[in-house]
Amino acid sequence: MDNVGYKIYQDFKRPSKELVEKFRSIPVANIGDCMNRTSSLASSLEPLNDSTLLGTAYTLTAVGGDNLLFYYAIDNAKPGDVIIVAGGGYTERALCGEIMASYAKKRGIAGFVVDGAIRDKKQLSEMDFPVYAVSSTCNGPYKNGPGCVNIPVSIGNQVIYPGDIIVGDDTGIIAIRPEDAEILYEKALKVIEKEADMMKSIEEKGTLDLSWLYRKLEKDNCQIILAQE
Repeated sequence: MDNVGYKIYQDFKRPSKELVEKFRSIPVANIGDCMNRTSSLASSLEPLNDSTLLGTAYTLTAVGGDNLLFYYAIDNAKPGDVIIVAGGGYTERALCGEIMASYAKKRGIAGFVVDGAIRDKKQLSEMDFPVYAVSSTCNGPYKNGPGCVNIPVSIGNQVIYPGDIIVGDDTGIIAIRPEDAEILYEKALKVIEKEADMMKSIEEKGTLDLSWLYRKLEKDNCQIILAQE
């Protein structure tokens, strides 16, 4: 019998570890610049600590305040997976806390991205395990279901697919389709090099090439007035 809205897909195609690791030292902002600056997850998903997030997306949907399938994900995801929880942004009941994060870390899970609330905020803030969430509350979760595991999910104004490369730092989170990863990596390296040259110009010459700005103003026929009358 087909149970729509309550399905678990146990496995999916993951990108190679070598491809994922290429993004270990690439700032999320630089990746986003190479994706037309429209691909980062919503800023409401904030980091609980300074741990860098990198891995492959293991996705699930959760009814607001229910973590039944979150537990399944922790117990079945593979080392290097990032558990992505599409919890609908519900913030009045926590979906995870210190115990779940500790178990996930022990299993080699690479982190949590929770579109919902967490608890044990202080303990999570001191862990070497990346957790992103939208809020914190003391109210615990229910364990009733339903939901789905390893389907495309909508979270933070983006759609994330199982197997996407997830990169997160203190500026935010971004998801990369594996087929786009190589070109984005090469483009991001060029952005890093360009920004390094800009910083060098500021530090050594006290100048920055803003010719693009004045070309834009001229193209728009912007009227520049020398002084007010």
